[in-house]
Amino acid sequence: MRKGLSISAALAVIGLMALGAGLATADTTPRWVKHVRNYPGGISGGVRAYLDSGTSSASAGLMATPGASSFSRPAGPVTLHNLKMNSQDASPPVPQNETQVVHNVFNDRIAVAGANDYVNGGSQLYRTTDGGQHWSSQFRSSAVLETGDFCGGGGDPALTYSRRDHAFYFAQLCFFRNHTESEIEVLRSLDNGKTWTGSRNGAYPVSNFVPATQDFDSSRFFDKEQITVDNHPSSPHYGRIYVTYIKFHMQPDGFSDYCPVQVAYTDSVDPSGDGDLTDSVWKRTSVVPNKPGDNGIGLSANQGAQPVVDNHGALDISYMTEECNTSIDHRILFKRSTNGGKTFNATRQISNPGQWRDNPNPDDLLPNKNARIAASTSAPLVFNPVDNSLNYIVQNNINRTVSGADISFTRSVDHGITWSPMTTVSVNGSGQPARNDQFFPWMDVDPHGNLHAIWFDNRNAQHNIRIQTFQGFSSDKGAHWSNVNISTEPWNPNRSFFTSGSFIGDYNGLAVGDGVIYPVWTDGRDTPGAPQGQTDIWTNVELNTFPQP
Repeated sequence: MRKGLSISAALAVIGLMALGAGLATADTTPRWVKHVRNYPGGISGGVRAYLDSGTSSASAGLMATPGASSFSRPAGPVTLHNLKMNSQDASPPVPQNETQVVHNVFNDRIAVAGANDYVNGGSQLYRTTDGGQHWSSQFRSSAVLETGDFCGGGGDPALTYSRRDHAFYFAQLCFFRNHTESEIEVLRSLDNGKTWTGSRNGAYPVSNFVPATQDFDSSRFFDKEQITVDNHPSSPHYGRIYVTYIKFHMQPDGFSDYCPVQVAYTDSVDPSGDGDLTDSVWKRTSVVPNKPGDNGIGLSANQGAQPVVDNHGALDISYMTEECNTSIDHRILFKRSTNGGKTFNATRQISNPGQWRDNPNPDDLLPNKNARIAASTSAPLVFNPVDNSLNYIVQNNINRTVSGADISFTRSVDHGITWSPMTTVSVNGSGQPARNDQFFPWMDVDPHGNLHAIWFDNRNAQHNIRIQTFQGFSSDKGAHWSNVNISTEPWNPNRSFFTSGSFIGDYNGLAVGDGVIYPVWTDGRDTPGAPQGQTDIWTNVELNTFPQP
């Protein structure tokens, strides 16, 4: 055992067996499993996907097939340059999904992306050093801090870059199907994503291990982490790393009576300087009340927490009041901490009355598509350093009966106190909301203050099923948006994931530098359909493609 913790030998053996094990008996089944079986929402799709019968056996008998993924820019005008990023896969191939990407702030041509991977039960990490024309990939599995056992499930990749540390940081979940460990792990790369902290030497912002009992608390399960860093040199907390997450508190039958947003933070992820991050010390704060409230659907019920740091070094967090046991979201809220995450100011509302509505389906199903398509986990908050504004983009069902699910945008110029009326991002050539459904938006800002977004789009699908990836651009602070289809082939989400066809990730990724755009999305164009299913991670290679001032 590590760190001197005297966990029983039996627990360690169980942990080693868990990676390839099926579901446990009722007496030993973790509460998160019961939650997924009994309730249509709350815990995110990335965790739920591990109960698909194909996921539990995905790693059995599969061989990784390494390689390199590259694109050579041809001479002459070319509009689209789609490239499959995951150069490593299994044989036969299995899905990757749920993407994030971030670039080096000192060199925009260097970027790292991540995605869920169902070969190793963790994540894949992708790396480019030439603006996205070539990518390499590697597998990363999380491990339990106290035992060193590799986790039976994980992923939900989140990435950030630290200006102070000259380092990429990567966070992912750790959990099992048949016992109760639940942790979040953070790894570091000091060589632009080429190598990373070993999984047994990661930092752990939060764990359900209880030192007093030398056991894991089965009532606590952590979900949907996001990570950011204070990159403002003038800030009193310059270099501080923040990890937000959702803490599900569960009853023995899996019912969650509260699920608050929380944040963990540290000023030094490697205090000893030896590369072993397990000694890092994290402080934790409840962003919203850490107790039941409003009959399980109010202040203590949340999902989709997105953290950013603004020009004053304040931590800004957007989130949704999502019911703990369904996927119904009631409001979009915002909180700000001006003391480095220790306390938070009064709650503000991003969604002005009458301007935003969640999908009313408790399973987050949109018409004709079997995949769960949540609004709460794909709604990023972005800080624009050019005009010091906060910018927010989200799936919106307010015009559902007319134009399906749309992509909407709002901004704040007073650090989140008030928010502008929502404008539509996903528009047709006449500037009206595009037909059919649009979902899974992500957004970033370029060094000139222009806004960029990507999302999945059904506007060209006859039956509102087949997906294309669209990209948006705004040079007037989000008042007007141009749209372009950046995918060369559409794909069917109902054929893309093992036996159920029900998971295509919860979000896409986008990062923008000076003349470089990294759109990263899940794509099932090569899927053979059930029972194996298949999605890959794709990008469109974009260099010097957006207008300059």
